[in-house]
Amino acid sequence: MLEIANLHSGYGKIEILKGLKIRVEPGKIVSLIGSNGAGKTTFLMTLSGIVRASKGSIQFEGKAVEKLPPDVIVREGIVHVPEGRRIFHHLTVGENLDLGGYIRTDHRELEKDRKELLSLFPILKDRLKALAGNLSGGEQQMLAMARALMARPKLLLLDEPSLGLAPKMVETVFSLIRRINERGITVLLVEQNALMALELAHYAYVLESGKVKIEGTGAELLTNPMVKQSYLGG
Repeated sequence: MLEIANLHSGYGKIEILKGLKIRVEPGKIVSLIGSNGAGKTTFLMTLSGIVRASKGSIQFEGKAVEKLPPDVIVREGIVHVPEGRRIFHHLTVGENLDLGGYIRTDHRELEKDRKELLSLFPILKDRLKALAGNLSGGEQQMLAMARALMARPKLLLLDEPSLGLAPKMVETVFSLIRRINERGITVLLVEQNALMALELAHYAYVLESGKVKIEGTGAELLTNPMVKQSYLGG
């Protein structure tokens, strides 16, 4: 589904990604872990067109997308839930959801998806007319994910979905990610909670200084001595 080859990217003269090679198979959950500054967020922003690749290729379903603008990338089926959620605080929950489907013209199917998402995120159903800014952190994360799903993504990019959440809410969010994947949506997950990210992942990559340091199945990385020492507390 997604093939990344020799990807270089960064900000101005500062190069963050230094030749990444990453593959994402359809229907899978792929996790990226690494320390702060490893390039994880930059990688997702490059995939979604917010940051431009300076070199290398991004093939999505056989099509080169590295030079496409963000809105076209969304139409191709790649949808990004950024770190910090970035919901529209001054709009209601319902209005945020509606904006998630702004690229779609199949209004009947859109309304059907909205109802299905509210069954997946029932807490949002009770908050449709509430201002999004008044939601708790966990509720805002659910809204950000639900809003992204309104675009019917083929590949969902999640950047630090557990950031700032209470442990119980983290478990809820990870359970939702699994259920989203079970609906047939491929997930590329960047996550600070390495243990949970690897337990969830079919395949995973460890990024270090803009390069892939280690890769393997989630189970393999959970037992890898270097990963255990550096990211799982020994």
